[in-house]
Amino acid sequence: MTAPPPAQAPASSPAPAPVPASSPAARPRRYGPTLALAVISLFTVAPLIAVVVLALSPEGAPTLPHAIPASLTFDNIARIFEIGAFPRWLLNSLVFSVVSVVVILLTASMAAYALVRKRFPGRNALFWAIIATLMVPMQATLIPTFLLIAHMKGVNTLWGLIAPTLANAQAVFLIRQFIRELPEELFDAARIDGSGEWRTFTRIVLPLIRPVLATLAIYIFLWHWNDLLWPLVVGQSDGTRTLTVGLATLNTETVSTANIMSASLVSFLPCLLVFIVLQRHIVAGITSGGIKG
Repeated sequence: MTAPPPAQAPASSPAPAPVPASSPAARPRRYGPTLALAVISLFTVAPLIAVVVLALSPEGAPTLPHAIPASLTFDNIARIFEIGAFPRWLLNSLVFSVVSVVVILLTASMAAYALVRKRFPGRNALFWAIIATLMVPMQATLIPTFLLIAHMKGVNTLWGLIAPTLANAQAVFLIRQFIRELPEELFDAARIDGSGEWRTFTRIVLPLIRPVLATLAIYIFLWHWNDLLWPLVVGQSDGTRTLTVGLATLNTETVSTANIMSASLVSFLPCLLVFIVLQRHIVAGITSGGIKG
């Protein structure tokens, strides 16, 4: 008997050719995410555009939402510096935000360095105690903090406004995690060269943790600049009010919408400037981390 011929496998259908990226069929998949992001960005930027238009609209001219002004002017921005104590509010906000950023970054980085590099009894317990403070909302400690500041004669003073906000557990935690990732060889080399703790901290650690410091500087500045509750409680006079509290008081007075929008636009500019100045440090840190990884 002869063996039967081997069965032939059915011919498989050829794989479909890839669709070129330039073909009309691939355009929806290519430009779909871009179009969706453009629509979302438009909705995000639209309130800011409305604030700018309202702030630069001439006094008494029809404007949004009824009409688009035919011309724009900076007279409203110049006029708000003559309303109430607006220059003083702006200065108080700058002092409150800048001093808080500098002091918080310095003290938090020093505390984080000690928690990572120093060996002492209760180090872990101290770290977890610091982390536990993140679970306590600010509203729960508002009244005790105010009573303490009032007992120390700090109401209606800048130091009373700034001092209670300088302890930042989140900054300590983030900087500690960043320092832990630094290679041990750097500290060994510094120790061999005879570098002390302060010199190691200032010459080695601080330059290497610049990305996290820049990120924290942005968040801390925005938090203090936009803070309303604590400045409203402790600043009870025009001389100690911040810009956010001052803008809230303008809504209760006979001030035009154009002037209020102009004040809001001025209060937005420092935040934008801080982000533009510090974003390059964040991008540089992410890039260098990706190259090392």
